[in-house]
Amino acid sequence: MRFRLAPIVPTRRAVLFLALAAPVALVVSAVAPGAWIVAPSLCGALVLVTILDALAAGKLLEFSVEPPANVEVGSEALIALRARFAGGQRTQVEVALDCDSRLAAGGRIQARLARDGDEWHGAALAVPSRRGTAPIGNDWLRWTGPLGLGARQIARRNDAEVRIWPNIGEVRSPALQTFLKDAQFGLIARRIRGEGTQFEALADYQPGMDRRRIDWKASARHWQLFAKEYETERNNQIVFAFDCGQAMCEPIGGVPRIDRAVSAALATAYVALKGGDKVSLFGFAAKPEVISPFIANAQEFHRIQTAAAALDYRAEEPNFTLALATLAGRLKRRSLIVVFSDFTDPTSAQLMIESIGRLVSRHLVLFVTMADEELEVLADREPADMRDLTMAVTADSLLRERRLVTRKLKLLGVDVIEAPYRQIGTRLIDAYLAIKRAGAIG
Repeated sequence: MRFRLAPIVPTRRAVLFLALAAPVALVVSAVAPGAWIVAPSLCGALVLVTILDALAAGKLLEFSVEPPANVEVGSEALIALRARFAGGQRTQVEVALDCDSRLAAGGRIQARLARDGDEWHGAALAVPSRRGTAPIGNDWLRWTGPLGLGARQIARRNDAEVRIWPNIGEVRSPALQTFLKDAQFGLIARRIRGEGTQFEALADYQPGMDRRRIDWKASARHWQLFAKEYETERNNQIVFAFDCGQAMCEPIGGVPRIDRAVSAALATAYVALKGGDKVSLFGFAAKPEVISPFIANAQEFHRIQTAAAALDYRAEEPNFTLALATLAGRLKRRSLIVVFSDFTDPTSAQLMIESIGRLVSRHLVLFVTMADEELEVLADREPADMRDLTMAVTADSLLRERRLVTRKLKLLGVDVIEAPYRQIGTRLIDAYLAIKRAGAIG
């Protein structure tokens, strides 16, 4: 896009000089009333210099804003900025972008451009906080003259959009890729194959194997120790159920809890698909929101990511009774159901416990919640006054209620993972692999 004219605006420096001219005029009027004309003349000269300085900044020829088409929530996104001018000299080139608040806090991004030959380049940094489509509504470019008094400024409409996807950084992590690569090439295949439920073959007993796997009859016939190896269960059904209600939309570490849960679930889903299991996503709040079909191929992982991107943020209490009853009605065989949720009051927690309890008789349930580190800090901090004491007592009471809820879930036979959000992904993968090795799903 090419530009011909741009309005002239004063800089902060020019406004400051004009503000200082007022007390100077008062002093001149008081000392030499006949010289009052000096003050207006000085202001007029300053205005003229400001205009000339802005004209000396040159004309804008091209200006482009190039945001990435797709970014992930919680990750850094760089918006490329470029401007080209004709003639003149510039001391500073600034850009401001008006965008959706999910792309940047406050819905505004600012950046400065640096000279690179005949062009000016820069990048605006954005850290998306929520999933969805974030439009960039308007952008402004201002370039300042050589004296820093006058500037030219243009504003235009921008129709660019940035799609914010769930974060799959854990899927791309070197540790997880190395783990899956080792499993594929057999470095840990023996451990996985040897602890399933379906008998596969006999192998020479090696030091470190579980002695309970020794086949004493076969060993007696061959005069050497043989151990049984089992085939790990495959084709299991794994359902990741997300509470999209108000409590899960609260931020933790600057990102909503639901997005932390989605990242952990996607990493585990990728491992499950690589292991030959089927994966589905289920989201609910006051009613079921998202129900994806089962995916059985790691090459279709993008379908799971797309389904996760459709999980919306709901400022309402979840209906566990309706949601989990709907989920149970859709499952025709025993499955592993991973429930991501949080709770803030005993009433909703009790309804959640009752609803999850109905699933345990037929399915294997794994409940995942993020530890509230803020409550733990408040409860452990030594109070300095009555206000701190009240907050500490309240925090300790809430923590006791959380421990009571998790204890009730464990008594029902539900496996519970409660950990800081940084460890949720790793803990969930470990729990899934332990369940798979034990053959507890089928």
